[in-house]
Amino acid sequence: MSKSLHRTVVPSSRRALIAALTVTALIGSLAACTSSSTTPEPSEVAIVDGGEIVIGAEQEPDCADWIATCGGSIWGTWIMQIPTLPGVFQTRQVDDEWVPVPSDLVTGEPEVVVADDGTQTITYAINPEAVWSDGEPITSADFEYTALQIRDGDDIFDKTGYDRISAIDASDPATVTVTLDSPYAGWRTLFSVYGVMPAHLLEGQDRAAIMADGYDFSGGPWKIEKWTRGTSVTLVPNENYWGDKPHLDKVTFLFLPDTTAAFQALKSGQVSVLYPSPQLDALTQIDAGLPGIQSQVDARSGNLEAIWLNNAAAPFDSVAVRQALAYSIDRDAIVKRLFGSLGIDKAQQSFNSPMVAPFASDDFSQYALDLDKVDELMEGDGWKKNSDDVWAKGGETATFSIKTLAGNKRRDLTVQVLQSQLADAGFEMTIDQVTPADLFGTIAPQGDFQAGIWALVDTFPDPTLSSTFSSVNIPSEANGYSGINFYRTDIPGLDDLLGQVDSEIDTDARIQVSHEADALIAENVPSLPLDTVPNVLLWSDKVGGPEINPVDGPFWNLAEWGLAG
Repeated sequence: MSKSLHRTVVPSSRRALIAALTVTALIGSLAACTSSSTTPEPSEVAIVDGGEIVIGAEQEPDCADWIATCGGSIWGTWIMQIPTLPGVFQTRQVDDEWVPVPSDLVTGEPEVVVADDGTQTITYAINPEAVWSDGEPITSADFEYTALQIRDGDDIFDKTGYDRISAIDASDPATVTVTLDSPYAGWRTLFSVYGVMPAHLLEGQDRAAIMADGYDFSGGPWKIEKWTRGTSVTLVPNENYWGDKPHLDKVTFLFLPDTTAAFQALKSGQVSVLYPSPQLDALTQIDAGLPGIQSQVDARSGNLEAIWLNNAAAPFDSVAVRQALAYSIDRDAIVKRLFGSLGIDKAQQSFNSPMVAPFASDDFSQYALDLDKVDELMEGDGWKKNSDDVWAKGGETATFSIKTLAGNKRRDLTVQVLQSQLADAGFEMTIDQVTPADLFGTIAPQGDFQAGIWALVDTFPDPTLSSTFSSVNIPSEANGYSGINFYRTDIPGLDDLLGQVDSEIDTDARIQVSHEADALIAENVPSLPLDTVPNVLLWSDKVGGPEINPVDGPFWNLAEWGLAG
């Protein structure tokens, strides 16, 4: 479970938006990056206590109920969830690798036991100093409430892992033991990707309603002071936080979906920090140097952008058509056009991101531009080109609409290039710009699309594709629209392989079965990976503390930020 839709379901969402990773040495290997991939050290600035800053935010989340489908935007996770909800594991850099480490919510590494009958128990010892913002202690009841809301609820973003919970022992307020009915290799994601919610405030209440527009409780260093829809979110320090308190008095995230406008806001001083989707003009300006602006660019990324196809909607309900589409696109040319200046010129060949590179194969590399192969596949599937040189079959043409988010110049360029390449291959593609709230709130969950372009963001350094491609995660009215398999992928044999990836404890065996799943995915082309999007962080030299964390996002250490003294 990685919130990559997710949660970019960016859409920036989480993988979702989310997997058992004990193999720290494996994490961080890079599949498609160059020497620019290492995380550079940010400049050190002496800071003072007090003051406030304004940060530009590219997307506004649909809601603040993080376990629900509407909470899928990764920007919501970055700006509100991570600063306010405590989680068991955080991703931190250890020996140049980004790995999960226990947070101060617990007293140390949880105890994990796999019994002879195959059940797995995980025992968490809760930090006795951990309290909610109203002073009430964080207890086992909070863990139990959170787990059951996810396991048993409707409209849940991703239940992976929680759906294995068979029992919870919360009899001791300071300790909670969770029993899974089968081994779950990604157990560290539990109570980490979603965090923990307060039972004493939410039990028996309408959680979705209480959290829809923000909430006044916190178990992190910050509290949500105000969310003004369409404008901004403001955070202030949580005075009862048991850890290190924030240096700043207030942080406001100003929603600036237009990337060009956001860049101008930074240069004019309207905002002090940006975490923009990399744009060609921005990269050029960064390379040339921006007066008064610090920058960090990191190609080590869990942001995986792809062309997402609805496998249940024509024309992509045909494997042959999906394969033909893959042979119609010169993905390397697109990647080089977008990120060549960063030394990145090769397409991503797996839906496993570079953050979990050992688990990724390169099976999609078989799909290079080959118009003869396109003709062979389309004709074999009964299609013929009409007078407009577009594939046609049974009175229908190979015409489709691609959903993309408005205001993103890089994606605008990407879809324009795609449109030209696909026309040469006999596909007719139209472009439909939508808002993140519409795309991830209704359009994608309800399957009301043919194709789309967005990114999934890994929010935990552990491999999992089951949330994305397992058939049990297809959202529907019957399951309360839970799940982020928006692509309606249902490939014979894949569910079993993805389940083995989630369950296998032995790392080598897990890698092997992950590669088998990758091969089956590539054969069926449920969607088509394009690239991993580099991380770019820009900030005023009047601010100290910003540093890229490729998993927990740009504001992971917001409490350490401050104004230069």
